[in-house]
Amino acid sequence: MKHKLVILLLAVTFTVTAQQKLKVDGVAAVVGKNIVLKSDIEKFKQEVAQRSGGKVTISDCEMLDEIMTQKLLAHHAVIDSMKVSDAEIRSEVERNIAYFKQQLGTIEKVVNMYGFNDEEDLKKELTAIQTEQSLIKKEQEFVTEGIDVTPEEVRTYFKSLKEKNELPEFGAEIELAQIVLYIEPTAEETNRVIEKLNTIKKEVEAGSSMRMKAILNSDDPAVAQNGGKYTLTRESPFIKEFKEVAFSLDEKEVSDPFKTLYGFHIIQVEKISGQEIDVRHVLIQPQISEAELTKAKNLLSEIKGKIISGELTFEAAVKKYSQDDATKNNNGLIINPYTNDTSFDLTRMDPALYARVNQLNTNEMTEPFFEENPGAEKMYKLILMKNKIPAHTADFSKDYVKIQRLTLQRKKDEALNKWANTKIKDTYIKLNEAYKGCEFEKNWLKK
Repeated sequence: MKHKLVILLLAVTFTVTAQQKLKVDGVAAVVGKNIVLKSDIEKFKQEVAQRSGGKVTISDCEMLDEIMTQKLLAHHAVIDSMKVSDAEIRSEVERNIAYFKQQLGTIEKVVNMYGFNDEEDLKKELTAIQTEQSLIKKEQEFVTEGIDVTPEEVRTYFKSLKEKNELPEFGAEIELAQIVLYIEPTAEETNRVIEKLNTIKKEVEAGSSMRMKAILNSDDPAVAQNGGKYTLTRESPFIKEFKEVAFSLDEKEVSDPFKTLYGFHIIQVEKISGQEIDVRHVLIQPQISEAELTKAKNLLSEIKGKIISGELTFEAAVKKYSQDDATKNNNGLIINPYTNDTSFDLTRMDPALYARVNQLNTNEMTEPFFEENPGAEKMYKLILMKNKIPAHTADFSKDYVKIQRLTLQRKKDEALNKWANTKIKDTYIKLNEAYKGCEFEKNWLKK
């Protein structure tokens, strides 16, 4: 678990530039060409404590061990020629900037809060962080490739924890099911959007600037920063329909309007460079009328009434009415995106979802509520508290999937530790005298 925590922290925590930090901060360790600063140790300790709600505490020596392991992975990812896509890095950086801007309001507030000189300074730091994270991930996958666990290994690991009285405690969890009604724009509104995009397409083909058209018309939240421009490869984390259209175009060609879950787009390919293409797009999202919103809410209220009266079971209502493909064929059960099972830890839920369901008893439902996802799809939802599981000590039969996951992570950690101790022998390692008394898990002292 600690490996995952440190990777997450390195990915989301900003720092000032290395040169600035070296003036006011000492070096704790050097791994290859990678530096670990003393301030990193305390900063990440605080992050771990905060993110775990105080349940996980870690010493300076343990934290340094973990950070050095990440630096070792990054160092050998370069030696092993692990490749990361510049386009994917840029895309992720832009996505992170858009996220932080959404949280704080303006790019100026983001820059000021994290102590950068300007947006370019911020992008430079984010690019370095994202590049290192991508390299670490690829090297980890390379080292642990093919590792799996058998049912017998899971059983043996559980038995060993039980014998040592070290069975994990699982927090209170819940299972949720939902009925979803998507709210579609009217045919007239859809036609209006398509006609507008066709007009923009003709104007661009006649010589107008696609960048200006994007700035003036696009509903893409990142348009103010990038003017609608993105660099893509076929591996870029963009929606399938967008990439399919983009890679079907010739240089300077403008697409016809097409639909994704974000709305309707047109794309112009500005430049083709080998496997990379620079594209610029205009996104327009059809407007939803108040009448359509009210209609969906009233229908969901009627459905809830039928369930309460016994006219319909929740499962039957899901099959008859729900429009969410991900849950419709699973009796409405919502899958936890972080664990891929149906249980949600109450302490680690999305705050908005937690606020809606934490007071529900088993088999109680929320009131119908409006929601808009990141793809701009608008919907009304009705959520059922399917099950409440109190905090408990691990049980082999009830918690098999969790125990299997713990067993697999333990096996991967063992492989990474073995790999690390082998690589440490041939890697330049320098430790500050203050940490040479640490009892490290790995042989950083090369004794």
